[in-house]
Amino acid sequence: MIQHQLNALFNHAQKIYNLKENPCKKVKKMGKSDANKLEFWTKTEYDRFIAGIEPGSEDYLIFEILFWTGIREGELLALSLSDFDMSGNLLHINKTYNRIRKRDVIDTPKTENSVRTIDIPNFLKEEVQEYSKKHYGFPEDHRLFPIVARTLQKRLKKYEALTGVKPIRVHDIRHSHVAYLIYQGVEPLIIKERLGHKDIQMTLNTYGHLYPSQQKKVAEMLDNKGRY
Repeated sequence: MIQHQLNALFNHAQKIYNLKENPCKKVKKMGKSDANKLEFWTKTEYDRFIAGIEPGSEDYLIFEILFWTGIREGELLALSLSDFDMSGNLLHINKTYNRIRKRDVIDTPKTENSVRTIDIPNFLKEEVQEYSKKHYGFPEDHRLFPIVARTLQKRLKKYEALTGVKPIRVHDIRHSHVAYLIYQGVEPLIIKERLGHKDIQMTLNTYGHLYPSQQKKVAEMLDNKGRY
């Protein structure tokens, strides 16, 4: 979290104050380096978690969007109603939120690949529409969830304690989304595009171990095709 905030601060300084370079780019990421230690919820665990939140509430929609889209925390907190294409069931990700020196800062995403359009399920679109109806007149270009990252983390912990699911971080809900997609047989390239990763290698390095081994299928294919 601290490294992420420092990185955002220096990125902002590069754009606004012409800082020559971001020193955080030279520092190895802190935290877990072993992808096999990824923390995430199964669909069953998520269902248990979301059942403890009042449907239609701000918190309910927040965690529904996080789980069913896999977007980053900063991308969620920067969302506005104008980012949703209701007719096409699409969500446009084109900005990110940071709290810098007690100021809300909406900035461009971390990489060009982070700017993307995500297909969303119809039920999620309907949840967004129902929420917007309850807040009739809310400006479409204003932040949909005007809270800070610390508040989001506190709300996550609150519902984890309430429902008894294993504790994870907000970012781990992104991992949970990917784990669910992998379980459903979604190919790595599609996941890469959905997450906004720079390249497929990043996706495979992070989530490749979650894919079931294909060796048995290869052997069966060779057995069937290799003999006449």
